Amino acid sequence: MSIFHFQLIAKELSIATRQVEATVDLLDGGGTVPFISRYRKEVTGELDEVQITAIRDRIEQLRELDKRREAILKSISDQAKLTPELQKSIEDAKTMSELEDIYLPYKPKRRTRATIAREKGLEPLAMLIMNQPPKSNLQKEAQLYLSDEKQVNSVDEALAGARDIIAEIINEDKDARAKIRKLFMETAIVSSRVLTGKETEAQKFKDYFDWKEPIKNIPSHRLLALRRGEKEGFLILNIEPETEAATEILDKQFVLNSSESAAQVKMALEDAYKRLMAPSIETDVRMGTKDSADDEAIKVFAENLKQLLLASPMGQKNVLSIDPGFRTGCKVVVLDKQGKLLHNDVIYPEMGDSKKMLAEQTILACCAKYNIEAIAIGNGTAGRETEDFVRKIGLPNEITIVMVNESGASVYSASPIAREEFPDYDVTVRGAVSIGRRLMDPLAELVKIDPKAIGVGQYQHDVDQNKLKTSLDDVVISAVNAVGVEVNTASKQLLTYVSGLGPQLAENIVKYRDENGPFKTRESLKKVARMGEKAFEQSAGFLRIRDAIHPLDASSVHPEAYNIVEKMATDQNCTVGDLIKNDAVRKAIDLKKYVTPTFGLPTLQDIVKELAKPGRDPREKFETFSFTSGVNKIQDLRVGMKLPGIVTNVTNFGAFVDIGVHQDGLVHVSQLSDTFVSDPKTAVKVAQKVMVTVTELDIDRKRIALSMKDTSAKSNTTTNSKSNNQAKKKVEKEPESQISFQEQLLALKNKFR
Repeated sequence: MSIFHFQLIAKELSIATRQVEATVDLLDGGGTVPFISRYRKEVTGELDEVQITAIRDRIEQLRELDKRREAILKSISDQAKLTPELQKSIEDAKTMSELEDIYLPYKPKRRTRATIAREKGLEPLAMLIMNQPPKSNLQKEAQLYLSDEKQVNSVDEALAGARDIIAEIINEDKDARAKIRKLFMETAIVSSRVLTGKETEAQKFKDYFDWKEPIKNIPSHRLLALRRGEKEGFLILNIEPETEAATEILDKQFVLNSSESAAQVKMALEDAYKRLMAPSIETDVRMGTKDSADDEAIKVFAENLKQLLLASPMGQKNVLSIDPGFRTGCKVVVLDKQGKLLHNDVIYPEMGDSKKMLAEQTILACCAKYNIEAIAIGNGTAGRETEDFVRKIGLPNEITIVMVNESGASVYSASPIAREEFPDYDVTVRGAVSIGRRLMDPLAELVKIDPKAIGVGQYQHDVDQNKLKTSLDDVVISAVNAVGVEVNTASKQLLTYVSGLGPQLAENIVKYRDENGPFKTRESLKKVARMGEKAFEQSAGFLRIRDAIHPLDASSVHPEAYNIVEKMATDQNCTVGDLIKNDAVRKAIDLKKYVTPTFGLPTLQDIVKELAKPGRDPREKFETFSFTSGVNKIQDLRVGMKLPGIVTNVTNFGAFVDIGVHQDGLVHVSQLSDTFVSDPKTAVKVAQKVMVTVTELDIDRKRIALSMKDTSAKSNTTTNSKSNNQAKKKVEKEPESQISFQEQLLALKNKFR
């Protein structure tokens, strides 16, 4: 690998060349991003996951560039046209566009107008005209090329053929293309118009029926919207600068004087630009801007997904989960603390008084029988109505009622994963199970669903699907490894994303666990089929074993560092367990004594920090949330209403917020904050609880405009907490007595025996 690549990446990321080289060596050696960022800080100079991922992606891009460079050099060499100057030019090319521009004159091509002209022997005439002699008689010169055999029948035909050759030469000139490409990127206008006769069908693209915007200003989401309109056959899209500006650039490069030949060159370059160069570079620019728009959209999607995956878990509770519905009823399931399905039923609270009463009895009986601690209700169709029903049936106050985002639950319920988990149950039961498990641990459940189905993206079906998959996989891997995985309870799907594992090893771990019982030590993972030294190295630190024989097996301390921790304990005349329990003992450790070439202060500091809270969950503490009582549908809204909500999606143009009316409202980017921030989108995150004000309503089009202007980014947390508490007070009844939760459950059990 060329040192120049390392230097280039280092310059782009503002880090040292040695950091790039060391990171690439680790990646090439099979290291994963989470492992390298957490356990090889001394090697990389404490690079984080973002920097390591950037190095990984950039080195892959540069290697692809090198492959293309080698193929081009071979192609030109095979043509016996490779000169030292040309070779140096190819080797110095920094981008794929620059490389392809150099190669263009040598690239095997289909039969063109210039090719035909050359076959007619007109190239010498073209070269004569290109030289633009001040005094020449073109009519006389052109007559020399007339030939019945070669089908050149007139002077005009000869000159036209010569211009075709000149046009191709101009189009293939790398300097000219670079200048025109720069003109496109700096001054081109993106314009769109509706296709005649499609006005009615294309209403969702109405804003773009007659649209113009400079390419350098157009945001990624708008470019993707325009491209979608073009792809669906509703819009005609163009990207082009002023033609006069382009031809003026070419004039300066190719027109040498005001001779008769120069006039022919001018005609040729105008043809070259219009027929060859402009369409070609517009295609390049379309691809380049599409790539940039894709990157931005994927970045937004990835950040949203990260926030959703790392949403606060309620933890291990006995949960009653409801997948709401009107006509088809509400599917009810009961899950134990480990998420195991214990019971399922169907209730019809919206189908008349008798069925409503039966539904009430069913819920109360389940809560009593299974010691229910929380109720999860899907936020889809009939969600708010079901929530109102449940809140009014007289449940103990200690039972937490939570609306859960069910996006993607239907995708999971029909998936092979769900069929494998619940072969004897239909999709409605599986969907309700997914909703309940999401409340307990969003990360563990969401990894079973294709991230694109979760619905937190922006034009996710329009972007490069390979790049999208890579990015979203990176996010899931990062989230899973940041939290850590309990190896004795984790699903195969969750284990798949652990550093160094993958689907086959994940399946082998589950199989070994089923056949041999729970793992007692990390070391015993080596007995799993195909768990080699490298896979163990990469994964062990992220796999937790609760109540293990060795106390560090429940932590993120890597087994390779156990000896150091044990040495610390020995030096302090205590056990490893004492180090974990006693803060004073930990503070007495002089970390400098334990520095080695492999373990420096950064890693040692991480170890001591982990000893304070072994296996700690980095996710925020779970907080309950309630929508405003009585506001269940868009018709209940009024301009000026202040409502609690949950952010469901963040885009480049604003944030979508669920306020409990089955239709998310949009907080435009201009309405996100009172205070100036460099990027207003950073003020909100997916799954964040916020307070919003209704500013506009369009009931017919189901559009709700919201504002967060009265809640600054700095005070969001406090204000949101207060508003959520106020909202909760509105919907929760006053406690009827001070009897305990267990006593209330006992009373319910006696009632329904």
